Amino acid sequence: MSTTLSAPGLLKKPLSSRDRHFADRFSFGYNKGLEAAVADAGSGRAWFEQQLRYESIKDKAADATKSWYPNMWYSPARIFYRSQHADRFPGAEGWNVMEDLGRWTMMRRILSNRQLHEMMVDFWSNLLQIAIGDDLAWPYRISYDAMIRKHALGRFDDMLVAATTHPCMGLWLDNATSTRYAPNENLGRELLELHSVGVDAGYTQKDVENSAKMLTGYRVDIYFETKPGSGDYDGTRALYYKDWHWKGKLKIFGFSSPNADRDGRKETEKYVRYLANHPATAKRIATRLAVRFVHDEPSKDLIRTMTKAWTRSGTDIKATLQAMVGHPEFASSAGEKVRKPLEDLLATVRALEIKPLKPRADRETYDDFAVSIFWRAYSLGQTPYDWPQPNGHPETNLPWSSAGRALNSFDMHRSLAAWYHPDDPKKDDRVQVPRLDSWLPKLPNKFGTVVNHISGELLGVPATANMKRSVSIRTGIALGKNVKASDMGDETVGQILTALLGSPTHMTR
Repeated sequence: MSTTLSAPGLLKKPLSSRDRHFADRFSFGYNKGLEAAVADAGSGRAWFEQQLRYESIKDKAADATKSWYPNMWYSPARIFYRSQHADRFPGAEGWNVMEDLGRWTMMRRILSNRQLHEMMVDFWSNLLQIAIGDDLAWPYRISYDAMIRKHALGRFDDMLVAATTHPCMGLWLDNATSTRYAPNENLGRELLELHSVGVDAGYTQKDVENSAKMLTGYRVDIYFETKPGSGDYDGTRALYYKDWHWKGKLKIFGFSSPNADRDGRKETEKYVRYLANHPATAKRIATRLAVRFVHDEPSKDLIRTMTKAWTRSGTDIKATLQAMVGHPEFASSAGEKVRKPLEDLLATVRALEIKPLKPRADRETYDDFAVSIFWRAYSLGQTPYDWPQPNGHPETNLPWSSAGRALNSFDMHRSLAAWYHPDDPKKDDRVQVPRLDSWLPKLPNKFGTVVNHISGELLGVPATANMKRSVSIRTGIALGKNVKASDMGDETVGQILTALLGSPTHMTR
């Protein structure tokens, strides 16, 4: 990439490529606030280390979004009850509450100063996927999200125990109805195949059967009114039912347990921690992390380095990430990861410095940015946690690199850059959008200089020769032309922004 500046005085000194690499890989997109945070930290690596200690980072704007979605913050039983009586609780329908979880997640990713934490919440939610709209699991999906957030930068063995025994996972993978009389193999199998050692680790069908037996006892009841109109019994309840637990000696992929107690929770925890600490799990999770944050074909040396850190630290996520970014392969992988459609949308909102504001209380008002942006994500083919299968969406580039996906993203860039959006920011305070002429340098100036300046403001880097050439072709303005304010109307500025957002600089990370 060329870093030659057309007008050094107009483009502030950008972050170094090394520092920018950390910001690109561990955030949902560049904006001026992120650039300032990296600069204030002193380097990209120092910013990364600060992000690991996310609890110490103030996050006022993101935290404020909790009040935007009041129907989410009840116990699972109360969420279920309110959904059954949505005529008395506007917006409490199950589908609406789950969409609120998706919208809230997007708002946090856009506004949060804790970008690494948000990235890791997404990563682990994808590994331990539970579809947001599952017919049975949904009342527990918000508490499941809270659990992932709690452990996202902690220890994997703690998170895997919490996820495996969570009622949301039990309902999603049928363990909530698995008994010693009829063990259901679904969760027992996916715990081995997807959540820990992996399908190639060498476990057998007998291991799957015994895994299912070990997990029996976790139950979720969903109950309705016993007396019509009373509302006294609507709800859901998670419990451990000892009489459902299969008791007896078990051997599962090298793990042995007497399993002699009718209460099998302690032995279940030992089993899950054994899997979390297994060498096959260490290699599998290290590989998945490297594919997400480095590139699609990580070397054996990188995986070995990360696996050692995982094992020595007892599945500590921070230690594993530190080992990953300390490896030379991380530094050399800049620009090698394609942004997924949802990542591209969020990065576009952040780059354009669009600030969502609290939506109206009227649920029928879909013009509010914080509401309608969810449907924009839906039209791109990806909303938070919407993958319908337990294997999670792909982390590699190829599935997200089709011509159709690119065209959809280009259309989204154009819509947001030129603000072809239902809201009119001049009439409504539900979103803050910079004036299009605010992207311009002092005029008159050479058109190539204008493009370079806007690239610096929008993407944080100078425009490459190819980027400038594509903008010139799109607008029909020669790079050497001296342009005046009258030449740079909103349509032209929107075209420049759209072209820059469609560049590899923006669409990769």
